[in-house]
Amino acid sequence: MSSKDRKKASAHRKLQRLRSAINSTAINKTSIIVDASRYIQELKEKVEMLNQEIGTSQNPLPMVLNLTDTRKQEENSKKVTVETLEKGFLINVFLEKNCPGLLVSILETFEELGLDVLDARVSCEDNFQLEAIGGENQSNAEGMDAQMVKQAVMQAISKWSENI
Repeated sequence: MSSKDRKKASAHRKLQRLRSAINSTAINKTSIIVDASRYIQELKEKVEMLNQEIGTSQNPLPMVLNLTDTRKQEENSKKVTVETLEKGFLINVFLEKNCPGLLVSILETFEELGLDVLDARVSCEDNFQLEAIGGENQSNAEGMDAQMVKQAVMQAISKWSENI
C-alpha cells in the first residue's frame, strides 16, 4: 500500500469516526462536515443556555457547609457521560480537581469491560478531563449498554477516591 493510499485510508477512518460521533447519516465528505458544523453550533447553543441557567440559579447568599453538603458538592464536581456510538461508546469524565492515578483506574475498568480505547484526550493539570472513544472488542460485542459503562466508570472513580 502506497503512502498516498495510507493517508487516504486514514482520512477516511477519521471521517467515519467523526460521522459516528455526531450521529450523522450523511455519506459524502461535504455533508458529514456540514453535519459536524451544525452539531458544533447546537452544542455551543446548549452551552450558552446552560451558562445562562447557571447564572440565574446561583444563590448569592453564603452557605455554611456541613458533611452532607460537602458530599453533595463532591458529587456535583464530577460528571460522567456515556453516549452510544455505532460501534462502541463516547465516554466523557470530568472532575473539578486533579486526580493522580485516576486515569489508570478508568483504563483498567475499560479493559475489564472489554472496551478498546480507539481515541482519547486527557487533561490532568488543574482538573481531570477524559474524552475517550471505546470500541467493544469482538469477544464482548453484545450485551453492553451505555448505562453499564457509566456505572463501571463511576465505580472506578469511587474505588479510586477511597484509596487516596
